[in-house]
Amino acid sequence: MIAAQRRNIILDTIERDGAVSITALTEELDTSAVTIRRDLDQLADEGRLVRTHGGAVLASSARESSYAEKLEQALAEKTAIARAAATRVRNGDVVALGPGTTTELLAKELVTRSGLRVVTNSLLVAEAMVSSPENEVIVVGGILRHSIRAFVGGGTVSQLLGLRADTVFLSGNGLAADFGLSTPAFPVADTDRAMAAGADRVIALVDHTKVGHRSSVLTVPIEEIQHLITDSQSEKRELEALREAGVEVEAV
Repeated sequence: MIAAQRRNIILDTIERDGAVSITALTEELDTSAVTIRRDLDQLADEGRLVRTHGGAVLASSARESSYAEKLEQALAEKTAIARAAATRVRNGDVVALGPGTTTELLAKELVTRSGLRVVTNSLLVAEAMVSSPENEVIVVGGILRHSIRAFVGGGTVSQLLGLRADTVFLSGNGLAADFGLSTPAFPVADTDRAMAAGADRVIALVDHTKVGHRSSVLTVPIEEIQHLITDSQSEKRELEALREAGVEVEAV
C-alpha cells in the first residue's frame, strides 16, 4: 500500500472515531509503527490532525491554523503589540523571538536597532533581520514545520537549552490565567518552552482573539510569564485574572 492510500485510511478512521492509536493502525494497515508515526507526523504538519502520545486526534478547534490565516487575523492589533514590544528592547540586548506573525512584526520593528543578538527558530524572523547587519542573528535549526515557517524538534530544543537571553518574546494560540500559554502542537510547545527556559524574562505577545483561550498543549505555565502585551479588545475579566496570577499586563 502506498503512503497516500495509508494516509487516506488514517483520515477516514479519525473522522469516524475522533481519534486513532498507533497500535490499532499498525494492525489495521499491516505496517510498522515507525511508518505509522511518519504518516501521522506528516498529516499533523499539514494541519489534518493533532498528534498525541501514542496516536492522534481529530483536528477540529485544536487545528493549527495556516500561516496565511494567522496573518490575516487582527493585523492592526498585532502591529500595535509589536511596536509596544520593541520599546522593551534596548540596544545591546540578547533577545529570543519565537515563531508567529506577531514576533515577525516585532523583528521588523527591530531592524533599525544596533548591537542586538537575536536568537530565533523562525525563518520569517530571520528574513526580517536580513536588512539589519548591525545586529547579530542566530538561527537555530532543526525540522522545518511548514505551517509556522519555523524549526522544531529535539535538535532545536538542545540548541536552545544552551542559549540565554535577556528577554524572550513568545506568541501562541491561547493564553489563559488558569493555564498559561498554549499551542495545538507538541513539537512547537517543546521548542517554545526551551526558548523560555534560557531567558531572564518571558513576554507573551497575544492579541484579543487568543486571550482567555487555551489550546491543547501547554507551552509556558502562567507562573513563568512575567509580562503580557495585548490589545485593548481583550476581555477585561481575563486580563484582571492574569494580573492576579502575577502577570504584568499592558493593553495597547
